[in-house]
Amino acid sequence: MRRRARSMPPSHAGFTLLELLVVMTMVTLVVLAMAGALRTMAQTEARVDERLLRADDLRVAAGFLRSTLGRISQRRLDPPPPLGENLFMFAAAPDALAWVGVMPARHGAGGRHVFRLSLETTGSQSNLVLRFAPAVEVASFPDWSVTESRILAEDVTAFSIAYQDALQVPPQWLTTWDVPNRLPSRVKLMIQSAAGSW
Repeated sequence: MRRRARSMPPSHAGFTLLELLVVMTMVTLVVLAMAGALRTMAQTEARVDERLLRADDLRVAAGFLRSTLGRISQRRLDPPPPLGENLFMFAAAPDALAWVGVMPARHGAGGRHVFRLSLETTGSQSNLVLRFAPAVEVASFPDWSVTESRILAEDVTAFSIAYQDALQVPPQWLTTWDVPNRLPSRVKLMIQSAAGSW
C-alpha cells in the first residue's frame, strides 16, 4: 500500500512583502523625526550662540565706555573761550557726546584721545558709533568724518544721553549739559536696539 504524500503547510520563517513595507515606513518615520529634531537642535544652538555673542559684544562695549567715560580729562581750553561757553573740551547733547579721555591700552594705542559717541545712519540702519583720534594741543575737536571709528551696537532704534548734576539737591538728570565751569558727575546712556535694550 502506497501512502499519499501529505502537503506540508507553508513555512513562516520569512517576512511577507506587506510586513517589509510596514517596517520600512516606520524606519523612515523615525529617521525623519530624528532629522527634524537634529535640525531644531542646530537652529536652537545657532540662536543661543548668536545671543551669547551679542551679549559678549554688549559687555565689551559697555566696559569700554565705562572705562573711557570714567577717565574724562578735565583739560581746560587754552586760550579760554568767551564768557559763558564751556571751559572744557566736552560737548554734551541729548544724542551725542564728545570728550577728551584716556584710551585704555588693551583696546589699542593707549594715551589721551578725543572721543565722540553718537548714532550714525548707514543705509536704512542706525549704528552706535564711537569715533576717536589722538588728542593734540588744539582748542577744538577734529573733523569727525576723517577719524577712526568703531561700531559699538548695530541696528539701534533709540539712543539718548542724560547728564547728572550732583550739586543740585536732589541730584537731577539733564538732557543737555550747559554748565560751563564743571563737568557732569555722571553720564547715563540709554540704548535700545533691535536685539533688546542695554
